[in-house]
Amino acid sequence: MEQVAEKIGNDLFKDEQVIVDMQNVTKRFGTVEALRGVDFQVRKGEVRALMGDNGAGKSTLIKVLTGVHTPTSGKIIFDGEEVQINAPADARALGIETCYQDLALIPLMSIWRNFFLGRELVTNIGPIKWLQRQEMAKQCQESLLDIGIHIRSAEEKVGKMSGGERQSIAIGRAIHFGAKLLILDEPTSALSVKETNKVLDYIRAAKERGLPVIFITHNVNHIYQVSDSYTIIRQGQSVGTYMKGELTQQDIADLITGAREK
Repeated sequence: MEQVAEKIGNDLFKDEQVIVDMQNVTKRFGTVEALRGVDFQVRKGEVRALMGDNGAGKSTLIKVLTGVHTPTSGKIIFDGEEVQINAPADARALGIETCYQDLALIPLMSIWRNFFLGRELVTNIGPIKWLQRQEMAKQCQESLLDIGIHIRSAEEKVGKMSGGERQSIAIGRAIHFGAKLLILDEPTSALSVKETNKVLDYIRAAKERGLPVIFITHNVNHIYQVSDSYTIIRQGQSVGTYMKGELTQQDIADLITGAREK
């Protein structure tokens, strides 16, 4: 009876609460096995931290999810459907938005140009396409303000913005275009304490809007501030997934380094 109940519970969890379910994912590069049967799930509306030392496999796992790498084996279920993600365009079409460390922003362009990059609003006049500059600037400023991000002007060049402000543009852009899953790759890396706190607030704002977030970081303290749960990867394998408060910060550090097994 317990086995039946457990199976029914798992089925309900998969049907109703999981936005992404990566099952037994492996990835080989020649003779190197970067991922070895990793299972990884993210629930709708949660912030899931993904942790691991350099070379642990967390970046490879995310690149599989975002179509940069094709898995050697395993399957991906997104929003209840099994999917094939063979390119970043496939991931974006599903609603998976990723903010990498370099943010993919162009410093010499304005905020609104970066915000709508590749998704520009245009007016067709015969064979000529005109950018709707004022409308994009307006939507950019309003969308950022809607999630608590204040900018001086949408015309400002991104190159003049701080690291935390640039992160806010990337996060706001993902929310504006209806992302179903937001992936943040080391968003607080190399930021000051003040800027870091801003980015953590933006993550909370995304969660309040119901947007699930994968938060990749080395900082255990940041996990405790914004994450609901965390998955730890070591040597290409999942060590385990834990709820916030289930382990101490030292326990997490020991699991990352291998000083503790599980």
